[in-house]
Amino acid sequence: MTLADMSGAGSINHIWITVANEHMDRTPNAIEPDFLRRLLFRMYWDGEEEPSVLVPVGDFFGVGHARTTNFVSAPLQMSPENGKSFNCFFHMPFAEGARIEIVSELEHENVLFYYYVDYEEFDTIEEGLGRFHAQWRRENPTDGVGEEGQSNEEFLFGGENVTGKGNYTILEAEGHGHYVGCVLNVHNLRESNLWNWYGEGDDMIFIDGERWPPSLHGTGTEDYFNTAWCPQQQYSAPYHGITLGGEDNWSGHVSLYRFHVEDPVTFERSIRVTIEHGHANKRSDDYSSVAYWYQAEPHCPFSILPVEQRAARANT
Repeated sequence: MTLADMSGAGSINHIWITVANEHMDRTPNAIEPDFLRRLLFRMYWDGEEEPSVLVPVGDFFGVGHARTTNFVSAPLQMSPENGKSFNCFFHMPFAEGARIEIVSELEHENVLFYYYVDYEEFDTIEEGLGRFHAQWRRENPTDGVGEEGQSNEEFLFGGENVTGKGNYTILEAEGHGHYVGCVLNVHNLRESNLWNWYGEGDDMIFIDGERWPPSLHGTGTEDYFNTAWCPQQQYSAPYHGITLGGEDNWSGHVSLYRFHVEDPVTFERSIRVTIEHGHANKRSDDYSSVAYWYQAEPHCPFSILPVEQRAARANT
């Protein structure tokens, strides 16, 4: 269905929705408990044929694994109770029209969907203003290495990665623009009674086709998300937070966000935002993400995995 279809120039400033499956059941025993992964947003600016936003609804609003929880950031929020309403405050300018669509790929249920799309109309907008983009990706699982012959310490901390090859890719885009952040979701798939921290991977952001070393190279997954020392507590700040911290020994669902609103990462020709999956890409976990960025059109077209490959794993 088409949620909004505007002509002329303007800017979307706020989107609010609430959505429920037909039987009002979000438990693991629901008919399609991952319905938030089976609903897709598609957004188009200025009559373009390829969407600039193509993201499952739940992930778009800041929490992965088809789950909800209360959290507050500057651009995205889920509100009580337990994240039953979603808000987006990213500005989305357009010069010659905008269209927002919702696509349901549920097989067995309808959904109840309520929404506002709040926008301003202008005679014109400033030339050169970037258009809002968002893309969802997943590797399930990431391409790690076997543990045989390694101690737990060697597996979690040993080895080197001095090329960035094999990193999980959050965003790869061409053109002129600025990256404004991401949501990263990890499902820890390693079953172990040993210390099982998933997040020793470094962030590496390559600007304008640069080779190793990248302009931006961090020191660990939690460090990129502005936390430290293997956190697990739920926490939300304007530009960074942990919405899902995982279960015992960091098992199960993790969801993190980092928004570069005050510190945008600009690029003239291209950008590649990556992060290691474990130190030196040794871990084989389920990674998914949403990248948010602005750029001049046209953008390189991108697709999304089919619905059966988007399904969320149970929180084990």
